[in-house]
Amino acid sequence: MLFSAERSAQVAAFFTEKAGSRINVLRLIKLIYLSDRESMDRYGYPITFDRLVSMPHGPVPSMTLNLANGFAGKQDGQAWERWIHDREDHYVSLRSNEFRRDDLEDLSDADFEVLEEVWAQFSAMSPFELSDYTHTHCAEWRDPDGSSFPIHDRDVFVALGRSREEAVEEARAIQDQREIDRVFAAL
Repeated sequence: MLFSAERSAQVAAFFTEKAGSRINVLRLIKLIYLSDRESMDRYGYPITFDRLVSMPHGPVPSMTLNLANGFAGKQDGQAWERWIHDREDHYVSLRSNEFRRDDLEDLSDADFEVLEEVWAQFSAMSPFELSDYTHTHCAEWRDPDGSSFPIHDRDVFVALGRSREEAVEEARAIQDQREIDRVFAAL
């Protein structure tokens, strides 16, 4: 599956609604990262299929961070804006408080299970507690010394406890799925 701004926005809407219609961007981005990571651990695939990167405040899903910061192309920006208001200070909010779980149609039951568990485990943490948590509990993150650099799927799987061989195989499966989706998207 390729990254989809719509899918990412629906994940953001899920967490923003859980937080009471407004959420700190750092907190949101960490929750999304941890959800992708948990989904990779359980099912071998992330929820958003975003590009993961190491940044000074820890690992992040980079394209989703760009959407939250208003740095998106027109089409991706429109998908994001269907669900999320523009960033104001360090917060985003829901475009509409009136939606049901069924409206988040790009998300599967398995995705919802992961999102619910991540919310239950991390909702009480502040943005900087989440940042500190990802620094110490996500071994795939490396301090980029003020910059950023990619986190490879293989490294996430290794950090999750897979053998090197298993990690390479699972990362290859994700890459194969991305390639298949690229071919179909081009048709």
